[in-house]
Amino acid sequence: MKIGNRMFDTDHHTYIMGILNVTPDSFSDGGKWNEREAALRHVQDMTEQGADIIDIGGESTRPGYTLLSDEEEMSRVLPIIEAVKANFDVPVSVDTYKSAVAEAAIKAGADLVNDIWGLKYDTRLAGIIAEYDAACCLMHNRKEADYTDFIPDMCNDLRETLDIAKKAGIRDERIILDPGVGFGKTYENNLEAVNKLETLHGLGYPILLGTSRKSMIGLALGLPSSERVEGTLVTTVFGVMKGAAFVRVHDIKENARAIKMAEAILGRK
Repeated sequence: MKIGNRMFDTDHHTYIMGILNVTPDSFSDGGKWNEREAALRHVQDMTEQGADIIDIGGESTRPGYTLLSDEEEMSRVLPIIEAVKANFDVPVSVDTYKSAVAEAAIKAGADLVNDIWGLKYDTRLAGIIAEYDAACCLMHNRKEADYTDFIPDMCNDLRETLDIAKKAGIRDERIILDPGVGFGKTYENNLEAVNKLETLHGLGYPILLGTSRKSMIGLALGLPSSERVEGTLVTTVFGVMKGAAFVRVHDIKENARAIKMAEAILGRK
């Protein structure tokens, strides 16, 4: 799979998407990287520690988040995307579900659109992604955690997302799927999504797993977001074992080491 100017061997390796939140209210690191120079220093650290993609988000999607206008979100992410692309040779993802923000971000240099609503929030987004032939990560989400049979229901929801993508003209080789841990799911649903991640391979696309410091880990361990690194590492190793092509994380160095160890045990080069 090609993202930006880099090829990713999604069948044989797990890559790291590093999180860069340029928001005042993200659940784990809100306000840390809002300023340009701080953001660039953080990108420098992440790339040196092993990040393969930088995911830039301007609107927190934590529970109870405040919806931003397109203009406010763009004012946060566009200067940072431009600065990262000007200073680093690394693919950049924009974490947005809004077509206007996605289009502006792509024009600013973003290589991938990371959509938490799987093309179901903004009906124009699929067409924008197709028009610019951008890569995309399409996440499973629901407004309510109301399932008859969770895993089959999740897979069916993702098939609906894929149908939207295909009708818009998004090429198969541009698509990544994300089970959406922490979104539209109960605690038990989230655990099952990780435990049965391999079921998504039946849909035929690379998988991204995003669990970093999330409430599922906090509930399992009884720990605040600042103390969830070890729990995240466990989920990352599960992701490697179950064939995830990407993990989206805050703590790059620790997760890079966990991936390297897991891949060594599995005999991957």
